[in-house]
Amino acid sequence: MIRQLRQWITLRSIRHKLMAASVACLLVPAVLTLLIYNSLTQEAVKRQAISNAQDSLLLVSGSVTNLMKSMLTIANYIQVNSDLNAYFKMIVFGSQEADPYRKFTETSRVIQQLDSLTVVGEKSYVTVLLANGTYFTNYSTSDYNPLSMQSEPWFEKLKDLKNFESYWIGSSPTVFQYDKAENPYQISVARTLRLDSSAIYGYVVVTMMENQFNQMFNRLSAGQKVMLIDGNNRILSSADTSSIGKVFPYAGERTGQTRSAIVPVDGKPYLITEQPISFNDWRLVSMQPYKEAIVNISSIFNRVFVFQIVSFVGFLLLLLALLRAFTKPLMRLGKVTSAVQRGNLNVRSGIRGQDEIGRLGFLFDQMLDRVQEMIAEISETQARKRKAELKMLQAQIHPHFLFNVLNSIRMKVIRRGDPESGKMIGSLSKLLRMTISREEDDICLHEELDLISHYVDLMNMRQKEPVRLALDIETEALLVRVPRFILQPIVENALIHGLNRKAGTIRIAAAPAGGALRLTVEDDGCGMDKDRLESLNRKLTGTAAGDSARFAKEGGPGAGGASAGGEFSGFGLLNVVERMKMLCGDEFRMEVQSRPGEGTAVCLTIPYREGEHHV
Repeated sequence: MIRQLRQWITLRSIRHKLMAASVACLLVPAVLTLLIYNSLTQEAVKRQAISNAQDSLLLVSGSVTNLMKSMLTIANYIQVNSDLNAYFKMIVFGSQEADPYRKFTETSRVIQQLDSLTVVGEKSYVTVLLANGTYFTNYSTSDYNPLSMQSEPWFEKLKDLKNFESYWIGSSPTVFQYDKAENPYQISVARTLRLDSSAIYGYVVVTMMENQFNQMFNRLSAGQKVMLIDGNNRILSSADTSSIGKVFPYAGERTGQTRSAIVPVDGKPYLITEQPISFNDWRLVSMQPYKEAIVNISSIFNRVFVFQIVSFVGFLLLLLALLRAFTKPLMRLGKVTSAVQRGNLNVRSGIRGQDEIGRLGFLFDQMLDRVQEMIAEISETQARKRKAELKMLQAQIHPHFLFNVLNSIRMKVIRRGDPESGKMIGSLSKLLRMTISREEDDICLHEELDLISHYVDLMNMRQKEPVRLALDIETEALLVRVPRFILQPIVENALIHGLNRKAGTIRIAAAPAGGALRLTVEDDGCGMDKDRLESLNRKLTGTAAGDSARFAKEGGPGAGGASAGGEFSGFGLLNVVERMKMLCGDEFRMEVQSRPGEGTAVCLTIPYREGEHHV
């Protein structure tokens, strides 16, 4: 368990890495999406809650407005009714009927008209108070004396009204004794009755109970509190009658437009919406806890959110299960690899399929089969190699016996007074020793030059006229390693084709040139014409596998054919190029320069192999 937990933490397994990557690729976009969704949802919920609150308040505003319109309609009717106004003026200016019966009849007619104004619709109290103290009402004066209005603080303000201007009297204690118990507050509107000279001859006051207003507020959803406030933010009507007359502290500035705001009240957010009344500076205000305002809207978004979370978790578990199934062959392949690492080559994965993992398992099993076959072959090869080494050790006895015999012959020839033959046998012995007994593919340049000097000595004994070998070697070049017998074919060409077996000089120069060794073999023989030189350089530059053999059959210069004679020939310039390009690649270059009658120079550029330039 602890080991698996460590693997999960360190993510050493490809399965765990895939799972972690998949979870990250799903989790990061999902978290970002949910954060953005939550932010946008909260904003959308807020807008919808505000819209709902404004719509609800707009409905209440319509009802309140209609109620206030009905009050204004009554006042307007009395103010513009010509019969009533004529009668009122007659009373004010002393032209009243003297006949008591006629007077009673006219008074009853006026009261009936006032009563008819409130037959349909909400109950209202209508008072017409004339300047001479006469009054007309649609209620019993024993319940309330209309002359008491003259002592109210607002009565003097009515004198400032003009034409059809109205003065709205806010909530005040109910003056009608009959309704006072059930309706503690009343709301009134007042108008003035004026002559053409603008003199006031009477007043019209229409009163309704405050309860008629707050009944409309109860139509809204539970938890939504609605109030009617005046321009000074004083509460005029509310379902909570104890708050009437108090200042509402959370109202905003009057803008004449519907506005909403989320305001902290006692540490909790409340959605407060204000709707202006068109008749005056009063406003309707709704107040509702923000959580209750969004509870229905949030529930929809919350259900969507929960569905997204459940879907995400479900798909994540499905993805992890699929990844586990997909990576199961890889886990088995990893266990098989660990077993192979411990040395068990007989184990096989057995994974097959048309996908990449199936092919990988099949190829891995094939590789193990092949490895076992190769181990068997190598074991057999090693056995044969040990037998061959034993035979080679036995065969090395014969070259050493040959070298000893040649040295014995050389000593006898010198004792009999023939030093030249002894020297020839000594040179031949050294050449054979370099050819047969040395196992290295390359030797130092000074050893190659020593071999060439013995070769020239042997060739001089065969020729009628000796050839002189001149060396111009810089000290740094002596220890550079070069392939064995790399100079012998070139010197052989110079002896046979350049000097034509006649006397002359072969000069060998060697010097470091940048990252390479530059070797030059030059003779002072007959040379070549231009066409033959260009043909030879083209073949040396473009030589490829098989070209040297074809060129040798053509008998070209330096081919090292049968005419070269001697058992040390047969390589040729093309053979040298082939050999050097296999060892050094395209960095090796050979160039031949020649002039008829002046001689030929073969220039070799051999790049240093690793470690040579440090010597």
